[in-house]
Amino acid sequence: MHPPTQVETDRSIPGFRQVPRTGVIYVMERARQSGHGSDGEEWYNLGQGSPESGPIPGAPDRIVDLQINPSDQAYAPVPGIDELREKVADLYNFLYRRGKASQYGPENVSIGPGGRAAMTRLVAAMAPVNLGHFIPDYTAYEELLFTFRGFIPIPILLGPEDGYVASAQTLETEIVGRGLSAVLASNPCNPTGHLVDGQLLSDWIDVGRRARCTLVFDEFYSNFLYDTPPEPGEPVATVSAARYVDDVETDPVVLVNGLTKNWRYPGWRTSWIVGPRDVIDRVSSAGSFLDGGGTRPFQRAALDLLDPELVLAEAQAIQTLFAKKRVYMMERLRALGIKVEIEPRGAFYLWANLEELPEPFNEGRSFFEQALSQRVITVPGAFFDVNPGRRRRTARYQSYVRFSFGPRLEVLEKGLDRLEKLVLGR
Repeated sequence: MHPPTQVETDRSIPGFRQVPRTGVIYVMERARQSGHGSDGEEWYNLGQGSPESGPIPGAPDRIVDLQINPSDQAYAPVPGIDELREKVADLYNFLYRRGKASQYGPENVSIGPGGRAAMTRLVAAMAPVNLGHFIPDYTAYEELLFTFRGFIPIPILLGPEDGYVASAQTLETEIVGRGLSAVLASNPCNPTGHLVDGQLLSDWIDVGRRARCTLVFDEFYSNFLYDTPPEPGEPVATVSAARYVDDVETDPVVLVNGLTKNWRYPGWRTSWIVGPRDVIDRVSSAGSFLDGGGTRPFQRAALDLLDPELVLAEAQAIQTLFAKKRVYMMERLRALGIKVEIEPRGAFYLWANLEELPEPFNEGRSFFEQALSQRVITVPGAFFDVNPGRRRRTARYQSYVRFSFGPRLEVLEKGLDRLEKLVLGR
């Protein structure tokens, strides 16, 4: 008798592989299994990357009603409706390219149905190259970089000793030494909140231009800035690599953004890619078979949201409110004995080290499970050790947790009260 073969013992449906849930999706599923959404109790979500989406002081009025024109019941073009593509291009030109000879046009914009869909379009259109990505970074990058296997993902490790930021020299060394043709980075970064801006961002783009390496910037948190002065003559600080592009058609710079974070409309699932028209043509072609395009009604409704005055007012309101929540959460976590290694300059997360806490709170997954017992949701740091295909054996960030100060202040207060009771017993 021979031992059973894999085919004989595998009871799964033939032809499908196991697809893991991304870090935050796993976290929310575990919370659901623990009663979130069904136990009738109040939960405190300090993990999921969702900003409070209701009215906040100083912000423009929220859209609460949509009037749908019958003509907008039809499919939208895969690259998006022309009016929104033009509106996005005009916004980037107004914020970052005034006085520059090279300007973005609608042909430099592809509208997608959400941030993940935009990133999926990008990686699906990439050639078989070495693609650099930083560690730690956004959890969903892991499966994204593994599923599309036409390129080879190459990790670039960052640490607290350098503030989780790569210098221009480090970036160039990695690009040249590892033969990278593209680099993917969230800026500001999820989960650390580090920021590449000003001269350093300009130097990065010089490196990409010189080394002929495409820099893909995930800029979904680009208005969530702290301790960052605005550019001369500007009313409020915002950041984008678009400011340092010389020629929008030849510089190898691609930007991804959308309504999810900076406009605080995550449920609208409306995003965009901005870059050279050759890239836009390719990612739009990928969208034709991946997602088919976004929804016309939400794209139509988004037009007013991209007026520059409204965008700047929303950014100012975000920075005023979220700066207070940032300080509040840092102080509360430090009082619990949790180390915040770097104070975030962007996004709305705290990258927290638990190593000085007693067991079982000094390990990220254990802390996460313990917090669930108090109806508090966090995200274990190990999920941000982006490891496509699990090619690396050594796991990092086991003692880390990502906390979000995206929710309303009262949610932060009550959730941190529960963690204080859990960790300190009071």
